[in-house]
Amino acid sequence: MTTFTITLPDERMKELKKIAERFRVAPEELVRASLEELLTRPLDDFQKALERVLNKNTDLYKRLA
Repeated sequence: MTTFTITLPDERMKELKKIAERFRVAPEELVRASLEELLTRPLDDFQKALERVLNKNTDLYKRLA
């Protein structure tokens, strides 16, 4: 596992702490979950779009093959 350090302005850190308190998690856990969401969501959206296009055009692809 890799660890890295980020620098946040004090005002942003206050906002992060408020949000973390609302979800009853540590600020670090909130950041980790947010990054995980960022890293996985675009791939999921792309996969869904790809499947929709492939399913929609199945007959056309069969005729072209």
